[in-house]
Amino acid sequence: MVGPLTEIWPPYGVTITCGPVTLVPVRDDHFPELAALVRAGIHPAEQMPFLVPWTVGTPTEVSRRFIQYHWSVRGAMTTADWKFETAIVVDGEIVGCQAFAATDFPKSRTGETGSWIGRGFQGRGIGTLARQAICAFAFDSLGARSVVSSAFTDNPASITVSTKVGYRADGTVEELAADGRMTVRRLFTLRREDFVAPPYPVEVTGADALRAMLGID
Repeated sequence: MVGPLTEIWPPYGVTITCGPVTLVPVRDDHFPELAALVRAGIHPAEQMPFLVPWTVGTPTEVSRRFIQYHWSVRGAMTTADWKFETAIVVDGEIVGCQAFAATDFPKSRTGETGSWIGRGFQGRGIGTLARQAICAFAFDSLGARSVVSSAFTDNPASITVSTKVGYRADGTVEELAADGRMTVRRLFTLRREDFVAPPYPVEVTGADALRAMLGID
């Protein structure tokens, strides 16, 4: 007899709670709420905070592209290369996504964070708590040695979250052509000793099964 889906697909068994913020793996039944957030807007029309401009297009095109991306992430998840995508939930309402991705993690012990918050929920400290929660998970549950992030220089909100959590600019600056324009991206690194922990305990369930799936000792 086939067991629960969480036994077959361990990422679905992970829950990360940090005060009012809970991170749960993105599932198909989250898509309507997430698509509605994307349609309502993530960033000003004149700004593009993403290297891949996935928010550009008609509402249907953007929503479909968003869903296809998450399906592809699940299908491509291996021990050598993976993305752990979570929905950010506050008071039972989905407000955005928080991700942690890594390549050859058992050896590198390094991963990258990425996130977005619906515009109606920005400026409330949710992004900072979600970042602190995923970093605590990376360090304490997965055994990461460092976490990296990046942000365009015209996206001060993302840079502010990184500095609040303890990331330090590593001196890497890249000039990139994004969305038909030249832009500058800065890279940041967070080490365990510099991590600014959240004001709430971080509680995690399901990490052992995920570690086994990803080949983490």
